[in-house]
Amino acid sequence: MEGQTYEQTLLLAKAIVLAGQGIGAGLALIAGIGPGIGEGYAVGKAIETIGRQPEAKSSATTTMFIGCAVAESTGIYGLLVGIILLFVNPFLKHLEG
Repeated sequence: MEGQTYEQTLLLAKAIVLAGQGIGAGLALIAGIGPGIGEGYAVGKAIETIGRQPEAKSSATTTMFIGCAVAESTGIYGLLVGIILLFVNPFLKHLEG
């Protein structure tokens, strides 16, 4: 690494930061898989419950919707982090400043 200029070092640092941001954004977007599986499982169980006990429809439906909303929030947070890493580039601003 001897003989590198400041510009070459800065270019290498930017490349490393961009690669890390891409990997991090990809991992953050994978966070959407878990809520989808969990919500599908919860809805399936709610339908089974309603099939067995039709009188418990309102209680099962309310509980299912609250559970799905809580589960979906983690997927939305993962999507938000992925979008921020891809388009805002918060770490790249430190190298340019």
